[in-house]
Amino acid sequence: MNPFVYSALNRLTSLSTTERAGLFRDEDLLENIAAGRAGRFDPGGKLSKSLAKLDWEKCRKEDEALLAQGTRILAWPDPDYPEMLKNLPDPPAALYLAGCAGALKHPAVAVVGSRLSTVYGQNVARMIGEDLARDGVTVVSGLARGIDACAHQGSLKVYGRAAAVIGTGIDVVYPPEHRELQRKIVQAGGAVVTEFPPGTPPLPRNFPVRNRIIAGLASATLVVEATERSGSLVTARCALETGRDVFAVPHNITTRTGVGPNTLIQKGARLVQRASDILEDMPDSWRGRLAPPEPAPAADPGGGASPPAGRGAAQVLSALQPDHPQSIDELSAATGLPPSRLLALLLELKISDKCIELPGMRYALQSARKED
Repeated sequence: MNPFVYSALNRLTSLSTTERAGLFRDEDLLENIAAGRAGRFDPGGKLSKSLAKLDWEKCRKEDEALLAQGTRILAWPDPDYPEMLKNLPDPPAALYLAGCAGALKHPAVAVVGSRLSTVYGQNVARMIGEDLARDGVTVVSGLARGIDACAHQGSLKVYGRAAAVIGTGIDVVYPPEHRELQRKIVQAGGAVVTEFPPGTPPLPRNFPVRNRIIAGLASATLVVEATERSGSLVTARCALETGRDVFAVPHNITTRTGVGPNTLIQKGARLVQRASDILEDMPDSWRGRLAPPEPAPAADPGGGASPPAGRGAAQVLSALQPDHPQSIDELSAATGLPPSRLLALLLELKISDKCIELPGMRYALQSARKED
């Protein structure tokens, strides 16, 4: 069956994900849909009405344009379609993939959390993401601001162990400031995937749908920080509903983002302090599949971050604190530097992983790793 047919089914947005999954799992029905003979399978008319709105030629041209740009379409029968997704009640008919499909074949853990993250949460996500990757695990997250981005940054320390599931078309970067992070994931042998057709904008309804794919690609989900209504809890629920393990990092009980993980722990999620807590709880058969990371390719002479140098950067570093985020005004008062100069220096420090930016343009020193 032509992969474009499976991709076209992703565009039937008037049908639920479960209804769409029922279409491509029935080969006889799928062949009749492709041939324009779906009517006899559709006594209620819902499928026929949805298909009537589909411009097959436009779908094909959009997909051909993606292929020409190097994007792959992993349709349901494709041998590179992730096996973990096939156990979902409503897997996507096809995935659009930038990067390496091989990154989706390793044992995987999802690391997710709030966009409104704290310095503590960001440091934990980065540390655990890196340690999981070094142990041979693919770290899956959603490329969102906050915890997701930090989990990706940690896993990028190891070649081919970062996988991002986005809630837009593969040609739409959201949030826009993560364009460079998305590029690095692909460049480092990782994968960026989505079930949404090209051109799909970041609509709020897309992200809960996207979260089932994050949980579905992984054998376990770790929640680092989450508010009461965080999408991370949707991901955790998707994991539980499909028989996957859920873990959580304990948090300060007076912090909004501590409510989610602390509640999960109360309800039986395994408390996690380090990556080894997750690995020890996984079955021997799963751990036996862990492969040592592949050697990274030669570094791009112009692409690597170098440590910031100069008196100005040193001034800012001495003023930054690991547990007390500061505004531009506060840092300007502490260093005597004008805001315009401060912003340039802070960008340097962020690129070299020396500082963290939090919501509201507040900045903190990135905590150094503590070795066991």
